[in-house]
Amino acid sequence: MTSRTVGRPNPNSALKTLLVAGLVLFCLASAKPAEAIRLKELATFEGVRVNQITGYGLVVGLNGTGDKDQTGFTRQSLANLLKRMDITIAPTALKVKNVAAVMVTADLPPFVKPGTKIDVLVSSIGDATSLQGGTLLVTAMEGMDNQIYAIAQGPLSVGGFAITGQAATVQRNHPTVGRIVQGGTVEREVPIRWQGKESLTVKLSQPDFTTAARVAEAINESLPGSGARPLDAATVELAVPMNYRENLAVMVAELENVPVEPDSIGKVIINERTGSVVVGENVKLSTVAVAHGNLSIQIREGQDVSQPGPFSDGETVVTPETDINVEEGADNLLLIERSTNINDVVKALNAIGVTPRDLITIFQLIQAAGALHGELEII
Repeated sequence: MTSRTVGRPNPNSALKTLLVAGLVLFCLASAKPAEAIRLKELATFEGVRVNQITGYGLVVGLNGTGDKDQTGFTRQSLANLLKRMDITIAPTALKVKNVAAVMVTADLPPFVKPGTKIDVLVSSIGDATSLQGGTLLVTAMEGMDNQIYAIAQGPLSVGGFAITGQAATVQRNHPTVGRIVQGGTVEREVPIRWQGKESLTVKLSQPDFTTAARVAEAINESLPGSGARPLDAATVELAVPMNYRENLAVMVAELENVPVEPDSIGKVIINERTGSVVVGENVKLSTVAVAHGNLSIQIREGQDVSQPGPFSDGETVVTPETDINVEEGADNLLLIERSTNINDVVKALNAIGVTPRDLITIFQLIQAAGALHGELEII
C-alpha cells in the first residue's frame, strides 16, 4: 500500500500559480483583435465585372509538331486563309504539320479602353503535339453577343516541350497550351452604365449574413447618409449621395478602403486524394476520447529450390514460400480536452501523433460523435 502525507500547502507553489494566472490575464488583455480587411478584398460592385472573349485562329511556324493531315478543319482553315490572299488551293493538297488550329481566350477587364493590351491564352483543339516556337496569326476575339472586342496576334510562350522518338517520348509540362503576353489589343469597350446612378449594390465574394451586416455598418460609418442595408447574405445596397452621382469613381474608391472584419463559419476541408486537411479558425472541439490503431500487413513471397545431387538423375523441386507478418499498433485511448480556439485544436490533434491521412478518419469520427463544432467538407 502506498502512503501519502498531507501537509501544509507550499507557499512557493501558490506564488507560481499566481504568477502563471497573472501572465495568462496579461496575454488575454494584450491580445490583438481580429485584423480588419478592406472592402475591396471582400466584395465587388454590381456592374463592375470581367467578361470572357474567345476566338478561333491558326498557329504557324511549328517544327513538324502541328496537326495531322487527317485534321480536316485545320486544312480547311488554312485553305480559306490562303484564298483571302488570292492563293487558291484545294484543302486536300495541303500539308499542315507546321500549322495548328487553336482557340484563343482572354478575360476583358472592366473599363478597358480601345488600344489597351491584354494577355491571351492559346490552346490547341486539334492533334498537335506541341505549340513551341509557333506564332498566332491575327485572330478576332468575340464576346457572347458576337461582337468583336479584341484582336490577338504574336509569338507564343510555351512553358514546356515534347520530344518524340521512334521508341520513347519525353514531355515536360503542357506543350499544347501557350500564352501571349500583351498579345491582344482591345478594339471595343464593354458599355457600363456608371455615372448618374442613384444606388449602388455591393456583392460579397463569400456570402455570410454577419459579414453583410458588418459591411453595411462600416459603410454607414464611413459614408453617413448612404443608408446601407444588407438585402441578403451576399448583397448590400446603398444610396448614392447627390454630391457623388456625377463623380461615382471617387465614392467607390473611398468605399474600397473601408475596413471590415469578416466573419466565417468553422469549417474543416478534407481532400482524400492528396491527404490534405485544412482546419478553419472558428472550428472547436468538445471533450472526446480517441484511440487510433495502425494495422500493418507485410507479405513476402519466395521460392525454395531443391536440386538433386550430381549424376543422380533426380529432378529439381521448386516449392513456393509465403511469409505473412501482421502488426497492430497498441495505441492507448487519448483524451482530447475541449478546445475553444484554433491553437487548442492544433495542440490536441498533435498530441495524438497521427499522420494527415489518419486525421481524415479521425475528423469524420469526431463529427459522428457530435464533438466537432464546425462544418466538415470532403472534396
